[in-house]
Amino acid sequence: MNSLDPLLGLLVSLGVVGVLVLLLRWTFSGGKSLVARAPRPGPPGEYGLLESVASPRDAEEALRLTGLLDRAGIRSTVVHTTQGARVMVWSGDAVRARGVLAGPAA
Repeated sequence: MNSLDPLLGLLVSLGVVGVLVLLLRWTFSGGKSLVARAPRPGPPGEYGLLESVASPRDAEEALRLTGLLDRAGIRSTVVHTTQGARVMVWSGDAVRARGVLAGPAA
């Protein structure tokens, strides 16, 4: 059995190197990535539980509207859709958010 030990060690080490080569080749291959792609804009209705409450003309107006909602305690975000920028809120807050934006402060 002692005469097979060096041969067995060589075969095991070559097997480990072969597995590492395959793993590194897969890791650095140009195929499909496991990392998410950059987001692309979609229609306003494609944002899940978020609902559009306003369509700001520019970034300054978007900041003003999100500030109003923030002061009212409503979480909001601005997304760039295929139909332009939209201020989005959670569906449960949409009615209240529209009221805040339609109020005299808006």
